[in-house]
Amino acid sequence: MRQIDRLPFVFAIVLFLLAWLLGFPMRAQSAPLDDVECTLVEDAVSGETLYRDGVCDQRFSPASTFKVPLALIGYDAGILSDEHTPSWDYRPEFNAVKRDRKTVDPTIWERDSVLWYSREITSRLGGERFAGYVSKFGYGNMDVSGSAGKNDGLTHSWVNSSLEISPVEQTAFLRRMLAGKMTVSARAHQMAKAIIPSFRAGDWVVQGKTGSTRLGSGGTGKRSLGWFVGWAAKDGRRIVFARLVVDDKRTDMPKGLATRAGFLNDLPGLIK
Repeated sequence: MRQIDRLPFVFAIVLFLLAWLLGFPMRAQSAPLDDVECTLVEDAVSGETLYRDGVCDQRFSPASTFKVPLALIGYDAGILSDEHTPSWDYRPEFNAVKRDRKTVDPTIWERDSVLWYSREITSRLGGERFAGYVSKFGYGNMDVSGSAGKNDGLTHSWVNSSLEISPVEQTAFLRRMLAGKMTVSARAHQMAKAIIPSFRAGDWVVQGKTGSTRLGSGGTGKRSLGWFVGWAAKDGRRIVFARLVVDDKRTDMPKGLATRAGFLNDLPGLIK
């Protein structure tokens, strides 16, 4: 009886070895990850869904879209003062990409998506205050612990690490922010909104933030992620939106910028 019980196990091992020897693909190693796209547009006041297409409830790294809540935090904590204060000089130990090796203020930080400036803000906050703000905001999964075993949550958690958020959660956060309902001062609401970059999409005046990263360990995976989240106004009407693209297609620009360009082109046709 024991020999009979072992037969299925032995048979499975033989099949595995044959597949390996013959070069057949192994499901666990080669099963493709699905591409993910979402476009979500809601009324900023009522929360009514005006347009929804794709997978909008799956969480991913916020990447540089996290600069929106981080602006609220920075102004509320007194680290940021106005649109151009503080102005911090680049230091070699920041080890930034060449385009970010410059003096940066809050407006330039948001416009050019400068990572080292974000890390200076969170470092001045400290781990406990940083985690407290993210928790009070109810932002995504609220996990700012960082990568396992690296103790880097204060400086890396929002870029391809522990912190994740879905498009649905992005728009919910934006609606609360525009309504002045986040747990920060009225001035923090005002200043954070003032430094978010502005664009035009037909008759729509758009403010929004991009986000780009490569998924996988250390950001070296084949799939790239692009976000564009924010709000737009036309004829006294205001909407919030989130567009997310996750795939392995290469673009001539960072995936977030390509995602933004696509959304700005599409918006006039999405919402009349």
